[in-house]
Amino acid sequence: MQEHIKVPQDRIGAIIGVEGNVKKAIEEKTGATLDVDSESGIVVVQSEADALKALRAAEVIKAIARGFSPEKALRLLDNEDLILDIMDLSVLSDSPADLKRIKGRIIGKGGKTREVIEQMTGARLSVYGKTISIIGDAEQLATVRAALDMLIDGAPHGAVYSYLEKRRRELKRSQLESIY
Repeated sequence: MQEHIKVPQDRIGAIIGVEGNVKKAIEEKTGATLDVDSESGIVVVQSEADALKALRAAEVIKAIARGFSPEKALRLLDNEDLILDIMDLSVLSDSPADLKRIKGRIIGKGGKTREVIEQMTGARLSVYGKTISIIGDAEQLATVRAALDMLIDGAPHGAVYSYLEKRRRELKRSQLESIY
């Protein structure tokens, strides 16, 4: 299995890591080989043995490329329930000013909205370039996506926070019910 991933120039260093430690960690955990071309920004993920692990390695590369710290991205390898979801905001915005407004609503003043979404859902968000990326399980992704759709559609932040609180209570209740 071989996959080519285009990585923004300013994220190449994060993929390699200090003295190559991030690249090494990905290779050791997945058995895949990473060939990083820092000139073109292309990362080639290769694996002869385990195609599934190679796909996970590619997901980690994509997560780092979309602005996640290597530590947060590497969580994808530690928990098979975690999924990387990338939303392209450029299809939702008509102009650079519109894109900036949407990103601003999602990040919130001083990063508050993004922080609240992460705390309420347990998912991790990265707003980078024209994308919003989410790392979480299926339930978390569905909740975050709904909250983001509300924000993008112009819902007041308070309404989004209320929705997140309600979903958190529902999830806790269903988790308790599944235990008993």
